Amino acid sequence: MVNALQPTVSPAQVRAARAWLNWSQDQLSARSGISKRTIARYESGKTLAHPETIDLIRDVLEGEGIVFQFVGMVPKGIGVS
Repeated sequence: MVNALQPTVSPAQVRAARAWLNWSQDQLSARSGISKRTIARYESGKTLAHPETIDLIRDVLEGEGIVFQFVGMVPKGIGVS
């Protein structure tokens, strides 16, 4: 679900979350329903993803226990745990 108050998860945070879970891009694709190509392009910084896409990725990763960390008035992703 798109939430305007929810900070955007950065490409680096998505990569880190996958690494934390020991997931490949294929696994995240299968669990989220988002194409591997879209995930790869977002993680590499080659493209911006639609907010709905980022929210879906975030929901899937948070459902597996990932906690995204942010800092500042303009939320900037700083890590995962």
